[in-house]
Amino acid sequence: MDRDQLVEFLNTELQSEKIRDYCPNGLQVEGKARIARLVTGVTASQALLDAAVAVNADAILVHHGYFWKNETASVTGIKKKRLQTLLCHDINLLAYHLPLDVHPRLGNNAQLGHLLKAQNITAVATAEPNGVLMQGELVQAAPVQQLAAGLEQVLGRQVLLHAAGSLAVSKLAWCTGGGQGYIEQAAAAGAQLFISGEVSEQTIHLSRELGIHFIAAGHHATERYGVKALGEFIAQQFALDVQFIDIDNPA
Repeated sequence: MDRDQLVEFLNTELQSEKIRDYCPNGLQVEGKARIARLVTGVTASQALLDAAVAVNADAILVHHGYFWKNETASVTGIKKKRLQTLLCHDINLLAYHLPLDVHPRLGNNAQLGHLLKAQNITAVATAEPNGVLMQGELVQAAPVQQLAAGLEQVLGRQVLLHAAGSLAVSKLAWCTGGGQGYIEQAAAAGAQLFISGEVSEQTIHLSRELGIHFIAAGHHATERYGVKALGEFIAQQFALDVQFIDIDNPA
């Protein structure tokens, strides 16, 4: 398909122009005009680029791309090598950060909610942008240790659990990636458990003092599913060969 057609489709579906972000969303590095094979992944690391080259990809679609706010503009070192790989092989790089976090069906938070088997999922209105912090209910209340064990099985990695007492969980809130700062909003919304990708030193203190259980399940692990779902959606819409490549990351 035509590259510009794919970019327009993604920009429209993810409403990227309506969302203020820390990086450019959409086409970040221009490659060939026609795309037959698309690789999707979480982060445009060198390992993902090399894997895309190995399968003769025409384009790469990621959640974490390049050109972040306040980073140096110099094209040296790692940045030079990454860009050189894309340009030498004429590969397009498309990246969607916050637009892929907040999409109500394909987004990271929507997909994590599905994996958690949460019901009555809604966005917590006090969070910005709307849709970053989600809340939902469980069909049946469960001990937090049981939920942590189930999440480990689903994600295929060990999680960090801080249990704030023995209260069973019937309502939970979550924010994928580096969303640990939303723990106070989660508690204010009535959640007994807050799940995020990362943890800060102060997060555990807040968990204790707010009386809300907390699970850090990994930035990478909690953000694999949005870009994977988006790639599968693209494959359904267009005659494209789409392959999700997961570059392991314990963080």
